[in-house]
Amino acid sequence: MQQTAFAALIVYAFVMSITPGPNNVMLMSSGLIFGLRRTWPHLLGILAGVLLQIWSTGAGLGALFALEPRLQVALKIVGSLYLLGLATRLWRAAELEESHAGRPIGFTQALAFQFVNPKAWLMSVTVASTFLPPGDGYALRLLTVSLVFAAVGLPCIVVWAAFGAGLRPWLRDRTIARRINRAMALLAALTVLLFWM
Repeated sequence: MQQTAFAALIVYAFVMSITPGPNNVMLMSSGLIFGLRRTWPHLLGILAGVLLQIWSTGAGLGALFALEPRLQVALKIVGSLYLLGLATRLWRAAELEESHAGRPIGFTQALAFQFVNPKAWLMSVTVASTFLPPGDGYALRLLTVSLVFAAVGLPCIVVWAAFGAGLRPWLRDRTIARRINRAMALLAALTVLLFWM
């Protein structure tokens, strides 16, 4: 891969990983409710799911989405319903103590969510079409792109979970806890709009 293309890939990975989206909103919520340590399976599940998605798209699955627009609509619907369900749970969570009864999103759930996350599909299809030209050394380029996304993406998503965890001390006050949970619920619900733009 040429130096300019490699630099562009790093910038693209950073922008896609650090900007708000379903994964980052859910990570901030998980950090807020469960703390950073209990959010690690969720973080690693996102990373594994994105890598699996890049490999699947690179292997030709992206072409299927380009040919069948109804699959894209189905993904948007499922992803929207999932996020609206999460927003409802956050809205109803009154305080930190109540949240201890629940469990954070696990590795497998986070991995599976990537396959109904339109932002993740957009990223994977763009990566395959822009940074993975066919030809000799394709497998090595696919591996390189995956490693770049892992190296750049993980610190970016950890920032979101850590930010949520940093808000935890504020949750001792019931009124503040309710306001923060409801603000997180609104953010999760508003993220659904990104799917349909």
